[in-house]
Amino acid sequence: MLSRKSFLALFLTFALLFSAVLPANANVTVSSPSVILIESSTGEVIYEVNSTERRSPASITKIMTLLLTFEAVEQGKVSLTDQVSVSEHASSMGGSQVYLAAGEVQTLDTMIKCIAVSSGNDASVAVAEHIAGSEEAFVALMNERAAALGMVDTHFEDCCGLSDSDNHYTSAKDVAIMSRELTTRYPDIFNYTTIWMEDITHETRQGTSTFTLNSTNKLLKQYQWTTGLKTGSTSKAKYCFAATASKDGIDLIAVVMGAPDYKTRFGDAQTLLTYGFGVCDIYIDENRDVLEDLLVEGGTEDHVPVRYQGEFRYLDTAGSDLSAVEKVLELPETVRAPLEEGTEAGRARYMLNGVEIGSVPILYGMDVEKAGYGDYLRKIFGIFLL
Repeated sequence: MLSRKSFLALFLTFALLFSAVLPANANVTVSSPSVILIESSTGEVIYEVNSTERRSPASITKIMTLLLTFEAVEQGKVSLTDQVSVSEHASSMGGSQVYLAAGEVQTLDTMIKCIAVSSGNDASVAVAEHIAGSEEAFVALMNERAAALGMVDTHFEDCCGLSDSDNHYTSAKDVAIMSRELTTRYPDIFNYTTIWMEDITHETRQGTSTFTLNSTNKLLKQYQWTTGLKTGSTSKAKYCFAATASKDGIDLIAVVMGAPDYKTRFGDAQTLLTYGFGVCDIYIDENRDVLEDLLVEGGTEDHVPVRYQGEFRYLDTAGSDLSAVEKVLELPETVRAPLEEGTEAGRARYMLNGVEIGSVPILYGMDVEKAGYGDYLRKIFGIFLL
C-alpha cells in the first residue's frame, strides 16, 4: 500500500506528464467554424480549427490583390504615383465601394487606401486593370501566385471577392499564408491598414467632392495592438477576417472564416490574438558575430571566409526558459578545394535542454579553385622570397 505522501507524489507526477501533452490551444474558445493563428516571422501555427476547409472568402480576397500590387511596385511595373483611370467595368462594382466614377483618375497610392481601408471593390478592379490590362488577366496572376505560395485550397474568380461562385474559394490556412507574405515582405502595408478614417477627393465631370474612407476593421479601436489587415462579408461567406497585431516584438496573424456575425468575427480574432501573445515567446539570434576563416587544403587560397545564411528564430509556446538556448558551431578544421561560394560549410545548431530546436547553415563566402602545378610553384617562390 502506498502512503498518502507517496500517493500524492505519484499523482503530481502523472498530472505533470498529462499537462505536458495537453494541446497548447486547450483553453481557447472560439465560435467561428474555421480559424487559424500563426506567428508571422516563423510561420508557425499556434492554433487552428478546420483551417484547410474551403470556404468563400468575400473581401479578404483583396489580400492577394494587395500583394500583387505591392509586388508590381517593387518590380517597377507600376508606381505609387501612377494615375489610375477608372473604367466603366470598375465603376459598376456593387457591394463595398468608394463610388469611383467612370473616367475618374486617382493615384495608385490613393487606390490602395481605398482597398485597404474601405474595401473598395471598384478600386480593386481599377487597380487590377491598371496592372494587368483586365480583371481576368489579373485574376490569372492571382491564381498563379497562390499556387506558387503553396495555397492548395484556393482558387480566385475575381479580384475583390464579390463572386458567389463555388469556384471562388480559399481556406483559413491559405489566407494566413498570403497575409504573411504580404505583411513580411511589404510592411509598408501597415501604413494603410492602420488608417481609421481619411478623406479622398473625387474629381469628375460633375465637379469635385470629398469622400471619407472609414476602416472596416473595428479591431483598430477595440484592440490596441492591431495593425491590420482585411475584413470581408457576404451572405455566402458570412463574416471573415484576417487580423494582424504586434506586441513586444511578436507579430501574429489570426484568420477567422464563416463567423455568424460581425461581433463574433472581431471577438474570435481578439481571443486568438490575446491567447497568442500570452503563450508566445521568441528566441532570436541575428548571427552578426564574425566567424573565423577555414583552412583550405589543395586550393589557390590558403583560407576561405564563412558566413551565416541568416538569422535564427525559434517560437516557444511551452513557457521554456529561452535564456538556456545554446549555439553549437559545427565546422571542419580544414576543407579541401575546390569550394563554391554559397554552398554549405557547416551549421550552427541550437540546443535547448539537450534537444536541438533548429539550425542555420554556414556558407562559404567565396570560390576557391583547386590548385594546379603553377599555383604550387608560386607558393614555393613566395615562401622563398620571404
